[in-house]
Amino acid sequence: MRVAVVGATGMVGNVMLQVLAERNFPVTELIPVASERSVGKLLPYNGKEYSVVNLATAVEMKPDVALFSAGGETSLEWAPKFAEVGTTVIDNSSAWRMDPTKKLVVPEINGDVLTKEDKIIANPNCSTIQLVMALGPLHKEYRMKRVVISTYQSVSGTGVKAVQQLDNEEAGVEGEMAYPHPIGRNALPHCDIFLENGYTKEEMKLVKEPKKILRDDSFSITATAVRIPTAGGHSESVNIQFENDFDLAKVREILAGTEGVIVQDNVKENVYPMPINAHNKDEVFVGRIRRDESQSNTLNMWIVSDNLRKGAATNTIQIAEYLVKNSILKNKVLA
Repeated sequence: MRVAVVGATGMVGNVMLQVLAERNFPVTELIPVASERSVGKLLPYNGKEYSVVNLATAVEMKPDVALFSAGGETSLEWAPKFAEVGTTVIDNSSAWRMDPTKKLVVPEINGDVLTKEDKIIANPNCSTIQLVMALGPLHKEYRMKRVVISTYQSVSGTGVKAVQQLDNEEAGVEGEMAYPHPIGRNALPHCDIFLENGYTKEEMKLVKEPKKILRDDSFSITATAVRIPTAGGHSESVNIQFENDFDLAKVREILAGTEGVIVQDNVKENVYPMPINAHNKDEVFVGRIRRDESQSNTLNMWIVSDNLRKGAATNTIQIAEYLVKNSILKNKVLA
């Protein structure tokens, strides 16, 4: 299968290459795509080196699938051009997520929405993915009424520049700032840009995207997103009010039985999810599962996942795997 990785030299693009190799995705030809300044650069993949090409060249090569992680503007301009030549695009930017004509997919939760007609498929926001992995099966069982989310997000979610800012601060080196304030020994209630309603763009993604993925807008969501000085991994404190009462043992059983979710919930032994332990893992970790004693039918839990893997690269590739497994994406090269 001819696979293009658009944004191959970026932070998520690098992880995509790593995950493609780890999961033995059937790549017969890799097409690494990046900006003009990277064209001709050699990227190693599975023991071979591949030359970086520009977007126009990649379109001409008509890959079977193109995994995009190059920003929203690039996706809006180029994803339709790939789709026109028959390529299935799986896009990691926010460009297509809320487009009513495009599917927004976490394969374990709503992969069944995908069809052969879907040539541009949206990958959700990193914080949304780990959230719906836990909310989806519980919503099915107990019906959510209201969800309150507070996130504690890694600097890697902003990009290389933000990771460098944290590294510089820890080393006592002055350098370029990704944020308007120091991030070391700090917490910034400021993920993405502020909107007219006083919420950030990141917070509104958390409000809107789960409803589309779960195909249900009967519940309400509110969110506060905070950037913290961790190098990788996003954490979320989630409060869920259900229509129906629940049993805590059953909640743990449902979550533990969900593909891609690992329950870490033994406070007597200090076992609970932490970003340091989620690093380089594809699962979503859930713990601190307990009743909200201030109101009925309400649950508190803590969700952690590696934002560059399940929150970005891995989920993108899992969508491609789902398409192959269900014969939605045919392997034209080997057919």
